[in-house]
Amino acid sequence: MNSLEYNTERKKLIIPEYGRHVHQMVDQAVLVKDKAERNKMAKAIIGVMGNLNPHLRDVPDFQHKLWAQLFILSDFQLDVDSPFEKPSEDIYKNSKPNKLNYPQNHPKYRFYGNNIKKMIDIAIGWEDGDLKNKLVLNIANHMKKCFLNWNKDSVEDKVIVDHLLDMSNGDLKLKDSDLPLTDSSEFLKNRIKTSNHKHNKNRKKTKRRF
Repeated sequence: MNSLEYNTERKKLIIPEYGRHVHQMVDQAVLVKDKAERNKMAKAIIGVMGNLNPHLRDVPDFQHKLWAQLFILSDFQLDVDSPFEKPSEDIYKNSKPNKLNYPQNHPKYRFYGNNIKKMIDIAIGWEDGDLKNKLVLNIANHMKKCFLNWNKDSVEDKVIVDHLLDMSNGDLKLKDSDLPLTDSSEFLKNRIKTSNHKHNKNRKKTKRRF
């Protein structure tokens, strides 16, 4: 019982995706005094790392990335001859990635998704005419579908019209002749069909296992 070790008591993994055994191999290579032997071990470890990521074999600079990760795994303590330039320890440890901006422009209408807003912005730039009217109508129907997918059983067309007007800053307005929009029951019917299809598909998969 005294030989049991818990991960919380072990050394923190620098790149967890490679697992503890690869980290231990790197630690052993760092302790080897003979540089020629260290170089052999480094190449062997690179081979193991490459086998753990076969889906990246065709990615450009794949070997370069593996060697960079090898130095990172050793906490930049490994002294070996690399075919590529050694990454900068200072840049790796002190630099921080740029903050990603949240793409949603209308957080109060998140259930529509960002693509709807992009479609609205494109429609605003179109010239007035029959083609633009059809695009706006399609956008409104898609908005209604998205709204119903948001755990709702029904929605009045006026709500969609008001939301479209708000999201377009008053530039897009449906004509009276375009109303009513597609009936809610049609969208709900398609949603039920899709749900049943997925359910039956999952049942078939479960049966095959047994």
